Amino acid sequence: MNTVVALRAAPAPTTAAPVPRPHQGMPPLDTDGDPLSFYEFWPMWAFYPPVALYAAWLMLRHRGVLLPTAANPSFPGGGFVGESKAQILALALRHAPAWTAPFIALDRPTLAEQAVAGSTLDAELDEALARLRDAGLALPVVGKPDLGCRGAGVKLLRDAAALRAYLAAFPRGARLLLQRYVPHEGEAGVFYVRRPGEARGRIVSLTLKYFPYVHGDGRRTLRELILADPRAGRVPHLYLGRHAARLDTVPAAGEAIRLAFAGSHSRGAIFRDGTAFVTPAMEARFEAIARSLPEFHFGRFDIRFADFEAVRRGEAFTIVEVNGAGAESTHIWDRRTPLLAAWRDLMRQYRWLFEIGAANRRRGFRPLDWRSFWRGWRREKALVGVYPATD
Repeated sequence: MNTVVALRAAPAPTTAAPVPRPHQGMPPLDTDGDPLSFYEFWPMWAFYPPVALYAAWLMLRHRGVLLPTAANPSFPGGGFVGESKAQILALALRHAPAWTAPFIALDRPTLAEQAVAGSTLDAELDEALARLRDAGLALPVVGKPDLGCRGAGVKLLRDAAALRAYLAAFPRGARLLLQRYVPHEGEAGVFYVRRPGEARGRIVSLTLKYFPYVHGDGRRTLRELILADPRAGRVPHLYLGRHAARLDTVPAAGEAIRLAFAGSHSRGAIFRDGTAFVTPAMEARFEAIARSLPEFHFGRFDIRFADFEAVRRGEAFTIVEVNGAGAESTHIWDRRTPLLAAWRDLMRQYRWLFEIGAANRRRGFRPLDWRSFWRGWRREKALVGVYPATD
């Protein structure tokens, strides 16, 4: 099994961190009003056509269909499609190691490779555990695909049995990441933009991500709690399958059951627009991190933290993912965002993206060629449907 280690991490602590309380360290979750916007879970074909038409106009205006792939020249394909999380996170670890969660990357062998090597699933597990030790990492870790989006295939692997099951379910011939688990409730998406030549960039969007919970009453089953919840009961398909093994159990009175682990809206996380919380200190910190990454101009940092007020001071957070040109200003999924405002903000984002791509083209950076783009897109789409179920 071929293995790539990004960078060596500091040794993991030997004592388990306390389990955080629901939404600990986050601003209070506003639950007044309708828990969902009317368009929040529209299918992609219903929500995105106006944005797609605007993007098509930008392609004509700037004479470049694939200009977004030149937005971040140091990212594979600009981080637009089919990009390797391992390559981008390795770049972040190299230039901003104090702020980035370390990881290892593993390639699952194909059946032919396994036959030649004479390896087994238990051998893969032993290799993974050894590589984690060599990198200074320990279970629990977060498993995620190297190619993927919208939280596909993300799982918290608490022990060796969970890691073995994850390896068994992961498609052969594909690469996966095992990343240090950051055991905090706080999560946010910080969207940064800087045009080439500008002295400073800025945070244009901040999304606060809340993980949904239901609380036991000692009487109702988990299924009944989910269906009775004002929000989860409107989108039960996001949660019921994930918790199928325990749906008919009765949680104890007061027990908090977390319904989703991945901080992805499409996987059930609750998003709130936190852009008004951005401070000069926070913006300065992300400016320094973004400028440390070579030729990074456009994208979203996904971070975890214990105390949001510390993040506002530009302190105490960990980057778990860096998304490039394919990132979205996810504050639009706040249920108070009007549909027209969501479309406006996405169109503005695409305008900046094409302007940055065009500016980089003038500086001598070439967009991805069509063959590479098509190959990356097909590979990503083929894999997303066969990844292990997301936590």
